[in-house]
Amino acid sequence: MQIPSVAAIIRDGIGKILLVKSSNSDVWGLPAGAIDLGETPAEAVVREVFEETGLKVRAERIVGVFGGEKFRYVYPNGDAVEYFIIVFECEIIGGELSAQDGEVSEFRYFSSEEMPVLAISYPQSIFSGNFTESHFQ
Repeated sequence: MQIPSVAAIIRDGIGKILLVKSSNSDVWGLPAGAIDLGETPAEAVVREVFEETGLKVRAERIVGVFGGEKFRYVYPNGDAVEYFIIVFECEIIGGELSAQDGEVSEFRYFSSEEMPVLAISYPQSIFSGNFTESHFQ
């Protein structure tokens, strides 16, 4: 099943990227989730970030659009999905880091060089902050 989704790149004051660890597995990822019916992708990323992190963000720009086999994920219960993901660079405008919906067990900021392997294998280049290169796959 293909799922239209969004993900957020959120940086702290020194440029490190916020990752979240799923509460049902030991995997790190960007704050992300499915686009609900009637939502725009920008509305979805704002909602998903708040639900997972307690942060209020503004979607600043699209840094990549991804899909296909490389964006397949099998959940611990065996459900397999293939994400069509729009990745946004987001700016924090309020809120505090706190688990809101039980999906996240841990938050941590990482430099692009020290990031762990992510649940979804985004191209490493989207984390550089250099938006002169297009990322459409």
